[in-house]
Amino acid sequence: MSDSKKPLRSQAWFGQRNKSGFIYRSWLKNQGHPNDSFTGRPVIGICNTWSDLTPCNAHFRDLAEWVKRGVYEAGGMPLEFPVMSLGEPLMRPTAMLFRNLASMDVEESIRANPLDGIVLLTGCDKTTPATLMGAASVDLPTIVVSGGPMLNGKYEGREIGSGTDLWKFSEDLRCDRMSYEEFQNAESCMARSIGHCMTMGTASTMACMVEALGLTLPGGAAIPAADSRRRRLAQLSGRRIVTMVQEDTLLSKIVTRASLENAIMVNASIGGSTNFIVHLLAIAGRLGLPLSLDDFDQLGSKLPLLLNLMPSGEFLMEDFFYAGGLPAVIRELLPKLHQEVLTVNGKSVKENNQHAECYNSKVIRSADDPVVAEAGIAVLRGNLCESGAIIKPSAASPTLMNHRGRAVVFENIDDYHRRIDDPDLEIDASSVMVLKNVGPKGYPGMAEVGNMGLPKKLLDQGVRDMVRISDGRMSGTAFGTVVLHGAPEAAVGGNLALVRDGDFITLNVSKRQLSLDISEAELQSRRRQWKPAPPHASRGYLGLFLKEVEQADTGVDFTFLKGGSGSAAPRDSH
Repeated sequence: MSDSKKPLRSQAWFGQRNKSGFIYRSWLKNQGHPNDSFTGRPVIGICNTWSDLTPCNAHFRDLAEWVKRGVYEAGGMPLEFPVMSLGEPLMRPTAMLFRNLASMDVEESIRANPLDGIVLLTGCDKTTPATLMGAASVDLPTIVVSGGPMLNGKYEGREIGSGTDLWKFSEDLRCDRMSYEEFQNAESCMARSIGHCMTMGTASTMACMVEALGLTLPGGAAIPAADSRRRRLAQLSGRRIVTMVQEDTLLSKIVTRASLENAIMVNASIGGSTNFIVHLLAIAGRLGLPLSLDDFDQLGSKLPLLLNLMPSGEFLMEDFFYAGGLPAVIRELLPKLHQEVLTVNGKSVKENNQHAECYNSKVIRSADDPVVAEAGIAVLRGNLCESGAIIKPSAASPTLMNHRGRAVVFENIDDYHRRIDDPDLEIDASSVMVLKNVGPKGYPGMAEVGNMGLPKKLLDQGVRDMVRISDGRMSGTAFGTVVLHGAPEAAVGGNLALVRDGDFITLNVSKRQLSLDISEAELQSRRRQWKPAPPHASRGYLGLFLKEVEQADTGVDFTFLKGGSGSAAPRDSH
């Protein structure tokens, strides 16, 4: 029985002594629930993003059972429900196109049902921000259980990382340094257990984000999916969410401006994915918290990179866990963090992490001996990105961070694929590759194609990095001197749309500048000649997306989803 001072939300359904109450209770009784399940037990919704189409989350049905065990032990009533699952490996044109749709599914599933607290089962990249955005717009007590990374990849006597080594293998295949048989064998060696990418890609970044925000139990981000401690975490989370309901610990009490700042600083020190930016901006928008693109630069760009993990380093998530996990990183950062921020276990960030130990200083470095002295994400400004663009210095080539080169322009992704390996393409190592129309509206969905593969003829010459610029994203597992999230995007008339072959572009990361080196008069002349492409669709979800989606600098959410509608129980259905 709950001793909560605040009436349980679920009692608006189950506490009625009339026809409606009869209906709500009796249909659930066909699942075997006894009478006392409806007399004041906190009802915990387990939001499950399981799907066979999302391999990273394919073990979540088992994980949900461990959450249920914990909920029952704490005196709650668990009710599992499915929501749209977003899988990076299979979805076209990009899972990002459907993040906002999944968030709507989560939000309305929670609001429409008799739930007092929520456990979000998340793993693959977009499942974490989508579920968190939806839950934030309702604002009930919420805890996150991530699915965990795969075990380290093993190939020909060495460790390989998901995504990061894929980009290398694919270029080796194109240049005949790797046979197709070897390429195919590496597939099996890379993905050899349940779980999501084991590099510091977006999935691992999102798991670290929720721990840094205080939304998951301490140490939960890095536990491998195949490790029994992942199940233990799920069970303990099931227990804890019941107590959170009794204490009325709403999601908005955990995610505050201070915890957002903590997450930005932690992300910088782990070399987290650039995708972190669009997702945290969207989450903040759902809670009505102030957060801007410049905050990511001001708070994180001068912090040391402490985690030696691919793609910015050499190790993988399994190594990270054995070395001490995120608590060991947070302990190093405590002097810079908001230490008294509340977390889901009822303790502060300081209480949770001040005694954390590092067991491998090669993996988790100290603040006195970082991997990179200043890491994080740099926000660029200039006439080529009027509303901003970003670059991840820790994954870039130092020699290209201050560069001026001649633009080689691809009007869209099809143009890129058609011409990139043309031996007559006028390009050299000093060129700047520009890819247009891969932003939120242009692709559509803002796909992870910003880390364009280099031309085969340059790969054959030994070139391994070039400056690349787009209005799209890149996988968190990727690397290179890649400028991303250019806003406004080309499809809506941002200046990126006006770049032509042969224009000179200047990138100066230390000065945070990205400039198209043409006169303002020439720029305006080109603008008068520019015409937008026809929209990709006018109906259905895609039509809605194209009409309502915001730009990268504000989180790529829908305009009408900003803020939330709260948790008030809707009218009876009978």
